[in-house]
Amino acid sequence: MTIGTAAGARAGDAVLVVHASQTGQALALASATARVLRASGLSAHAASIEHVDAKRLAAWPSVLFVASTYGEGDPPDAAADFAGKAMARAADLPGLRYAVLALGDRGYRNFCGFGHRLSAWLRAAGATPLFETVEVDRGDPAALQRWRTQLAVLQPQAMADADSHVDTGIDSGLDGSSHNRPNGRPNDRLDGAADADPFGVAAPLATWRLVQRMHVNEGSSGAPCFHLALAPQDGAADWQAGDIAEIALPGNTGTQAMRDYSIASLPADGAIHLLVRQRRDAEGRLGPGSRWLTLDAPLGSALRLRIRPNPNFHGPADDRPMILIGNGTGIAGLRAHLKARAARGHHRNWLLFGERHEAHDRPYGSDIDAWRQAGVLERLDRAYSRDLPARRLVQHALRDAADLLRAWVAAGAALYVCGSATGMARGVDETLREILGDAGLHALSRAGRYRRDVY
Repeated sequence: MTIGTAAGARAGDAVLVVHASQTGQALALASATARVLRASGLSAHAASIEHVDAKRLAAWPSVLFVASTYGEGDPPDAAADFAGKAMARAADLPGLRYAVLALGDRGYRNFCGFGHRLSAWLRAAGATPLFETVEVDRGDPAALQRWRTQLAVLQPQAMADADSHVDTGIDSGLDGSSHNRPNGRPNDRLDGAADADPFGVAAPLATWRLVQRMHVNEGSSGAPCFHLALAPQDGAADWQAGDIAEIALPGNTGTQAMRDYSIASLPADGAIHLLVRQRRDAEGRLGPGSRWLTLDAPLGSALRLRIRPNPNFHGPADDRPMILIGNGTGIAGLRAHLKARAARGHHRNWLLFGERHEAHDRPYGSDIDAWRQAGVLERLDRAYSRDLPARRLVQHALRDAADLLRAWVAAGAALYVCGSATGMARGVDETLREILGDAGLHALSRAGRYRRDVY
């Protein structure tokens, strides 16, 4: 991919906006940031951090980074190469001005960890911060507004004048990920005034009804897990396998108001299916999101949600083999992909799934068994971590089938991982590196054949 250079732009007017995205939020915000800068008369270009290195950064007078952190301070998958190579050595960037919008979740240690590591590396390279790193906790609109306001330092007069001549068209030249506003126009006002979504990247919240709730792991030693079905109140909705439901908690307008869940169904099902596990804090109190969804919300009650596209976890466009790996509630995102594959008649699918107990932990087990019997699943491996005598993890199943895995990869297979970031996903990544080698797994990632939705 060619990301362009600052050549040809007026001195100081060229800005590169780099996104390091895991679930699509950073990508959408980077696109919106570039759109706002162009509306002010600046020459702005957005690019994935996958296509950036220190040499390319040095060619730009100003670079803005929109950087997600996932797990316990880890970089998103798209930034793994940059973090492991460019940031592993000293750079010389004395002429660069930069700023970092760091996305994270205060519920995790090392809040916005990758964004802060990135900023520290840039400072050590001699780059000059335009302003201090802006931390965003779960999409906090106030923090996004601070970022938008701070952009004025790039070209104060143009930014001040831009409200009178903004381009209100969607930024089709970047990635097409920004959603229209309710009136069909993106929010290009540079002050973002009176708008809970300063950049206009989020779809509006819609009303859905809770039509089904079922406890799916009774008797398990693990936390209770529930299947939920949510039906749209205002007509049909659209999404793809891999997309995410953002649910607004009732009576809360602060930064903790939204909860994200992998969607386990397709529009043809007529409802969004979710798999929600109860979560407790150190004092044993249920988290507000899981408590409301699994206990407090009555059947038939209304809730507000929006669907967030997650292009980094969309399925293959062709009929190549697909290897799906997950654990726990991660089966939700994988189930949607299997539904999509079945609907298209693509049957070269291999599922490796881990849970606690075979007797009690079989979320969507009847669907999986039916797909295996119908040939939608060419291979199925289940691993149960608490069953004796062999306490198996999903990475053990991978290691046992190493030769077959290599054969599937040689045949063009894409690998999709969904579930726990710090446990399963990290162990699976290490095992895949053992089997395929670091270079092999890196090549798959660069080709879009190794994708993860982990949390």
